[in-house]
Amino acid sequence: MSIADLRLEYSQATLSEHEVDADPIRQFANWFDAALAAEISEPNAMNLATIGKLGRPSARIVLLKDFDVRGFTWYTNYSSRKGQDLLAHPYAAITFHWGELERQIRIEGTVERVSDEENDSYFSIRPIKSRLGAIASAQSMPIESRELLEKQFEEASEKFGETPPRPAHWGGYRLKPDLLEFWQGRRSRLHDRVLYTLDANGKWERSRLQP
Repeated sequence: MSIADLRLEYSQATLSEHEVDADPIRQFANWFDAALAAEISEPNAMNLATIGKLGRPSARIVLLKDFDVRGFTWYTNYSSRKGQDLLAHPYAAITFHWGELERQIRIEGTVERVSDEENDSYFSIRPIKSRLGAIASAQSMPIESRELLEKQFEEASEKFGETPPRPAHWGGYRLKPDLLEFWQGRRSRLHDRVLYTLDANGKWERSRLQP
């Protein structure tokens, strides 16, 4: 079988611009709850796309850690490639794909760092080894070997024990959305696509897109 022959016929559900919630954040919450109920593995996994200084795009999978009316939050190393990209261009796109439900959500907007209080609060509840890893690893930077990385981890563990402090280079970003698109797979590739855009007055407008 060739790659061109790989295909599924989507048929689980429908999506109407007249039936979705007027607030896209509530609509996201409804779909996220459905993903949880379906026991999808890591439903908070999302593709994060950023743009570097030279206009070159970069994408990777990160984990959503919070969302509310302010936006969508994840945590990382501020000195990493994505951190450098966001410093140059504070805009990003995130995508959720829940194949088991034949659904996808695209979100675009501006990105800002979360407060130190939020950073400290989340860092304090991370597993101890994850906190030590954030100290030990200079994310995205070259390293000679796995052994050296593990040595840095052990040194951090010996130094800080059970109370590692949040390093200044580690923290959260929040994407403040101005566009959300909800995609529901349908038969014959005539998919349902509902787009929310934020107008100049801060109100959400809905429209249907052709597949």
